[in-house]
Amino acid sequence: MIDSVPPPDSSSDAIPAPLRGAELIRDEVTRLPDRPGVYRMFGEGGEALYVGKARSLKKRVIQYAQGRFHTNRIALMVELTRSMEFTLTRTEADALLLEINLIKQLKPRFNVLLRDDKSFPEIVIRRDHRAAQLRKHRGAHSLKGDYFGPFASAGAVNRTLNTLQKAFLLRSCSDSVFESRTRPCLLYQIRRCAGPCVDLVSEADYAELVGEAEAFLRGRSRAVIARLSQDMEAAAEALEFERAARLRDRIRALAAVAQESQIRADTLEEADVFALHAEGGAVCVQVFFFRAGQNWGNRAYFPRAEGGESEAAVLAAFMGQFYDDRPIPRLILVNLPPDEVELLAEAFSLKSGRKVEITTPRRGEKRELVDHAAQNAREALGRRLAESSAQSRLLAGVGEAFGLDVAPERIEVYDNSHIMGTNAVGGMIVAGPDGFQKSQYRKFNIRNAELTPGDDYAMMSEVLRRRFSRLAKEEAEGSEPPRPDLVLVDGGAGQLAAALEVLADLGLEDIAVVGVAKGPDRDAGLERFFLPGKPPFMLEPKSPVLYFLQRLRDEAHRFAIGTHRARRAGEMFANPLDEIEGVGPARKKALLHAFGSARAVASASVEDLIKIDGVNQALAQRIFDHFRK
Repeated sequence: MIDSVPPPDSSSDAIPAPLRGAELIRDEVTRLPDRPGVYRMFGEGGEALYVGKARSLKKRVIQYAQGRFHTNRIALMVELTRSMEFTLTRTEADALLLEINLIKQLKPRFNVLLRDDKSFPEIVIRRDHRAAQLRKHRGAHSLKGDYFGPFASAGAVNRTLNTLQKAFLLRSCSDSVFESRTRPCLLYQIRRCAGPCVDLVSEADYAELVGEAEAFLRGRSRAVIARLSQDMEAAAEALEFERAARLRDRIRALAAVAQESQIRADTLEEADVFALHAEGGAVCVQVFFFRAGQNWGNRAYFPRAEGGESEAAVLAAFMGQFYDDRPIPRLILVNLPPDEVELLAEAFSLKSGRKVEITTPRRGEKRELVDHAAQNAREALGRRLAESSAQSRLLAGVGEAFGLDVAPERIEVYDNSHIMGTNAVGGMIVAGPDGFQKSQYRKFNIRNAELTPGDDYAMMSEVLRRRFSRLAKEEAEGSEPPRPDLVLVDGGAGQLAAALEVLADLGLEDIAVVGVAKGPDRDAGLERFFLPGKPPFMLEPKSPVLYFLQRLRDEAHRFAIGTHRARRAGEMFANPLDEIEGVGPARKKALLHAFGSARAVASASVEDLIKIDGVNQALAQRIFDHFRK
């Protein structure tokens, strides 16, 4: 029998107020074990404030409730905390790996954040075809083959690929192009490919070229060059001067790659170099990649830090997030030891399945590499601070020009692109104190089929309605999505009126909107600006603010045009096999390998189609009928 409990007397028993801040943390600690794990702090609206790890959750979390040795940043974080979550782990290294992953997912306000986490390009020699393909690759290693990288930029990869084509004559074309060739392409004519598509090189000789390319990319460049030099001398002695000349050109190309890098590391098989420099409240981390004794490029990062963290703590947080989804080399050189360096090395070893060493060299070649990276970090941060100062002045000038109360922190610029209404797209770019924020760019495929082709007003309305409907919805749900301080639309009074109507419908009239109309004959410097309730006006021709607004408009135009071209190219090169239900990537690949092209598939009979692996009677009939509608 269950005794019924009378309802509480509302006059005497009030509902207790929810715990918050230090009180909440003290209450959570009473239930925490003395074990490793990860803790998360959340604010009023459920937004992530902080993610941390601990060897002992109980001992670490109680420190936040004691109110001692707190910086202003930590005190504010504790004050804003409204809920917490915990995850137990087997070891502290496991906790560190989980912490890194959660920071990248949640992007908490009070953690150090790696702002640019785009994957690095690599070079891959594909092995799933009778003629191996040399190509650029980015992302997961889903292709069967040998991967080499990372390279710091697409430009570094393209330069290396260009040289490797000259030196080893490996094909770069797609499988469908390869299978459909009946005569050699231009790359063969200019000595960038051996022509395996039309059997101008035997499979054995082509395999030898592939082996030489792999050896070179693995650091055995001197051996490859020495072997080619011997072949060249033998060809010259045999009076095969044309072959000797081809070998000479290949040797020159390889020597150019070997000598291209100004700084080399002959004693390093593979290593990454990190150098951190902090100044003026900002931080720069310069990363160099060394593979096969060669410098494969470098990149500067500017992680977001709220302030109060030591340089060692910032470097440790940065390195953890940097390697969250990237391959980890055996050796990592740093200009200063990151926090908990032994634990970080243990976590990296656990993640990569091999021993990883993190060291701060004191002398020799490795020390020179670290010093070179540190110099680059200092110079990059100096340029960044100078640009930020100039950017702040420009934003203040924009606010003054358009009558804003304060300088805008986030400017969104919108532009549309189409050809007579076809493949219409809209583009949004974002700029602020840190310049262009490319991770915030958005593209919008125009979906309304009832639009009159070329109706720029209606297209602008659709783009803005989709963007700001989402903003209004998220704000209504209590979250804090990025909200622009200023919206620039490409166009005059018509586009401005369309934008104002959309914002009024959504209750967002407090967002400032300006129309930017190009001058006569699209002349830069003669732009007219349209504000609600004011006559159009122009800025001084040599005004820095005008130049800045032109850059914003040009960037939006570039982004919209690029998006439009990509969409148009996608439709232009769309394969009709993609439209057939039941023909996925594997069957499409099998059909193209068997018949050489989609046109040949279209001409095939049902009996011929059934012979392809994975194609049954029903699918063969469907393919046959598709091309005979």
